[in-house]
Amino acid sequence: MRIAIIGQQAFGKAVLEAFLARGDEVAGVFVAPEGTDPLGDAAMAKGLSVFPTRRYGAPEAIENLRALGVDLAVMAYVLQFVPQSFCRVPPFGTIQFHPSLLPRHRGPSSINWPVILGETRTGLSIFRPVDGLDEGPVILQKEMPIGPDDTVASLYFDHIFPQGVAALLEAADLVVAGKAVERAQDESLATYEGWVHDAESRINWASPAALVYNLIRGCNPAPGAWTMARGKRLHLFDARCRVTRRFAEVKGMVPGQIVASSPESFTVHAQGGSIEVLRCRFAEGKKIPAGATGLQPGELLS
Repeated sequence: MRIAIIGQQAFGKAVLEAFLARGDEVAGVFVAPEGTDPLGDAAMAKGLSVFPTRRYGAPEAIENLRALGVDLAVMAYVLQFVPQSFCRVPPFGTIQFHPSLLPRHRGPSSINWPVILGETRTGLSIFRPVDGLDEGPVILQKEMPIGPDDTVASLYFDHIFPQGVAALLEAADLVVAGKAVERAQDESLATYEGWVHDAESRINWASPAALVYNLIRGCNPAPGAWTMARGKRLHLFDARCRVTRRFAEVKGMVPGQIVASSPESFTVHAQGGSIEVLRCRFAEGKKIPAGATGLQPGELLS
């Protein structure tokens, strides 16, 4: 088939390479206009037509796609709004990747939120984009478990990324062959969450330890759940959670108190358990072993 790819970053590059590897013709690649990008760089290295595009509803963008004469447009990790005037140009329309089981977790941080909320299943969807954000009919989905110690990084790179590339190829084949079954999303099951920013990623040590651990996992590697230590912001990444079983284990402790330290880690008390922090970084620094912070038992995080 003859396609156009709209996307960016390593995922977009992997999708481009996967379509080319099996012999499909990529007539053009549309990328965000700012700076360099793995998808745009890979497309240029292969001698493909690359279109840095700021507004997909602009007449120039629509005409660029129309002139390519593609069968299908494939959206592989797109953060810009792409209107129907662009999506409907190819005869088989446009398909889009989204890293959640739609209609759950519409929005930009759809890998983070299932982990933060303590869910045990997630997945990905290939759907038809419409003008409502992540609201179009679903063509296919792939479901996967969230392990008790999974992070955003492990979910994405081990599962969602490779399965998402394969799912876009599968969906493209179904659409062009006329075999795709498109299922409307059930609005009664829909949720929308925005970006995980500073307000959402700050740790409340008075929360149950399991919720703190979910927040740390759901912000690893980005944006990094954070707390204040010695008057400076400290982002926490790799960690372990331990459940408290006896009152004697926590007598005299307060939430946020460091209760143990070693050259590799430090441990913080929270409601119902503790968090052993293995890797972290201060706001302006690099990631380091948590023990290298020098934080000692008795100090308080807030």
